[in-house]
Amino acid sequence: MRLALALLAMVVAANQADARARDLGVPFEGSPGPLNAITDVRGVEVGQKTLIDGEGPLKFGVGPVRTGVTVVFPRGHADPRPVYGGFFNLNGNGEMTGRAYLDDFGIVQGPIGITDTNGVGQVYAGIQQWSAKHFSSATWPVVAETWSGYLNDLEGFHVTADTAIAALDTARSGSVEEGNVGGGTGMVCFGFKGGIGTASRVVSLADRSYTLGVLVQCNTGDRKVLRIAGAPVGAALAKRWLPCFDPKLAAKPGDLPACTADGSRGLPSPDEGSIIIVVGTDAPLMPKQLDRVAKRAAMGLARLGSYSGNGSGDLIVSFSTAPAEVNHEDQQKPDAVMPVANANIDPLLEATVQATEEAIVNALVAARTMTGANGARYFGIPHDELRTILKSYNRLEARK
Repeated sequence: MRLALALLAMVVAANQADARARDLGVPFEGSPGPLNAITDVRGVEVGQKTLIDGEGPLKFGVGPVRTGVTVVFPRGHADPRPVYGGFFNLNGNGEMTGRAYLDDFGIVQGPIGITDTNGVGQVYAGIQQWSAKHFSSATWPVVAETWSGYLNDLEGFHVTADTAIAALDTARSGSVEEGNVGGGTGMVCFGFKGGIGTASRVVSLADRSYTLGVLVQCNTGDRKVLRIAGAPVGAALAKRWLPCFDPKLAAKPGDLPACTADGSRGLPSPDEGSIIIVVGTDAPLMPKQLDRVAKRAAMGLARLGSYSGNGSGDLIVSFSTAPAEVNHEDQQKPDAVMPVANANIDPLLEATVQATEEAIVNALVAARTMTGANGARYFGIPHDELRTILKSYNRLEARK
């Protein structure tokens, strides 16, 4: 049995490597940017630091460790200028710093950090230390969290200010690593292994083209309601690939049964744990319009079947990199910005829904099976079975 489980994990990991949803033939609406990532928005950079260490029984302060930090720079790591921002609280069972600042000023300063629940303070401090060194002034950052306690020694406080600084130092444009990385390392999404996902859309408004990108840290969702491309994937996989534990690594953790080769003896996860969604665009939008954009990201989550359960902190921050100068320090000087007219904003709202949906599916597809604290195991969504389900509902496209 142990050999079978080990071989299964190797096969699943190999099949999951470097895949994205479109590679499997999952159909989506809208036109993505060249990278299909939040970094398609000019200037945006993403940095990540992943912490994976140890296995077996949980020992507070020792491990196993399955956590990390993800950061998003709206204007890149060398540009301290603030941006206009928005916020939406779909369900408040979670934390995102900077809410008061967003409400009153509509401003996001510096990078946006995402980590696990007990890392918020440390990431906040790390961003302040980093910005004080590089920008000569500590920013008041937006930092958000999701709960990694199923797989990670959460109470061990393994995320430190140095972890955040390491993530900030790696920030770059270009493709974004997805799945079991950064803040998403220990996360669970619709009962499968979850984590980081991203996507983008290019839209035309009158005679101008704009880009909108989304990055998610998915750690939420009820398996039975999961829908991908409209197909009831969660219902089809309701009794397979369920959370379980590996008896060779630890004694039975809580109520999880020992793993079988197909995870058919596991237990479904409740709709709890949280999701953080970051929406960025180069379209000129004012803070109130960005609040409206943030709300539409919740509709992208709903396309996956989520009902935003009581135990899930579902929080969304949005920003615009236009105008180039937000005159935040000189309050006597007006901003030179001609925002998109509300009557013309619909393509951006639709793009937000589309990109959020795809970013979450990308997080699911990229995530690989992981075994963590007390031998708890969460399976990556099986690619071949996902394709079979989509095909049965006539929702499968040719592989990209």
